[in-house]
Amino acid sequence: MFKHLFKLIWNKKKQNFLLMSEILVSFLVIFAVFTLIVYYYHNYKKPMGLDYKDVWVINYSNSYQTKNTDSLNLFYGMLVQTIKSLPQVKDVSFTSENTPFTHNQNTGGVTVNNKKMDGVNWYTVDNNYKDVLNMQLLDGRWFNKGDDVVKDRLIVINSDFKEKLYGNGSAIGKIIGDGDNKNRMKVIGVVEAIKIMGDYANTNIGLYQRTDTGSFRWLGKMMVKVTPDADAAFEGRLYKTIANYMKNSDVEIEHLSDNRTNINYFTLVPMIVLLIVACFLIINVALGLFGVLWYNINKRRGEIGLRRAVGATGSSVSAQLVNESMILATLSLILGSFFAIQFPLLNVFNLPASVYIIALFLSIIFIYLLVLVCSFYPGKQAAAIYPAVALHEE
Repeated sequence: MFKHLFKLIWNKKKQNFLLMSEILVSFLVIFAVFTLIVYYYHNYKKPMGLDYKDVWVINYSNSYQTKNTDSLNLFYGMLVQTIKSLPQVKDVSFTSENTPFTHNQNTGGVTVNNKKMDGVNWYTVDNNYKDVLNMQLLDGRWFNKGDDVVKDRLIVINSDFKEKLYGNGSAIGKIIGDGDNKNRMKVIGVVEAIKIMGDYANTNIGLYQRTDTGSFRWLGKMMVKVTPDADAAFEGRLYKTIANYMKNSDVEIEHLSDNRTNINYFTLVPMIVLLIVACFLIINVALGLFGVLWYNINKRRGEIGLRRAVGATGSSVSAQLVNESMILATLSLILGSFFAIQFPLLNVFNLPASVYIIALFLSIIFIYLLVLVCSFYPGKQAAAIYPAVALHEE
């Protein structure tokens, strides 16, 4: 049976080659689409690692400048007390520019056991940062006021950083060097990794360093945790309070929830574009496959009529055309799978191998279903050909 089908396919190899090429290209595009979908879903299932609701980000510029460090710390200390005096404010935290759900990043390297590791996200935060974002402490502790008198440079790392460096072992008390390995830093805590680029992005390796006495000279953001009943009227009151205190500053208030929505849209744009392209390609392939099979039926009416005349049933004729299409799809998928399997083997785009494997199986199933649907109706039409009419036409 299959030997006969392969012989029929080989006799029309030029025509079938074009059809196989269409199926191959469709498979590769579908594989890319499913890879993105599986990757985004894989990331979406991970916990956010922070509580973004009711957290506002205050951007300020032209901040208070003085060479006296005590005056600088006093100025911003009074600002925090003024903001906390408002009834809807729970907590306030100063932070570097790379707040969650923004495209601002501060990446650098660290040195561990005399080996440099790049791609580390550095965050400069204060003692209240963890509480404002409700981050989960997994091991050790967070920064506190007692660290003011500690000589060591203390840091907190996230779970991704800890797993990459120490696996299942403890990171507390470990010494890590900076990019140039000039300054030594001591790990005092491990927090859960947060998805700073939105729901569909992966977590990143993160390192948190504490603000020092000179940090207020360049910091330009603070995060404010407010109560759920904080409305636009309170936002206006908060803005006036900060603007009146920092008279020479340009103040702007953002909501983390709005920033999360915006960055999610930005993340989904490539997948939406790819989905649109894939839909057009699938429609073209489906129409092409349907048309080729329809054309084959009309060209093979004599052959089909002869088969029916010698006793072939309509279902067997229909099954022959469907099986031919499935064999063509199988040949295309074998070649396409060879290219697709190179992605996890070569670790392309640094994605987990499971993402590629799942996307590969989903793509294969999708192509088989597409070919089956497109070949079913032409096969049914072939089964309806009457042998006398077909032979008379010949």
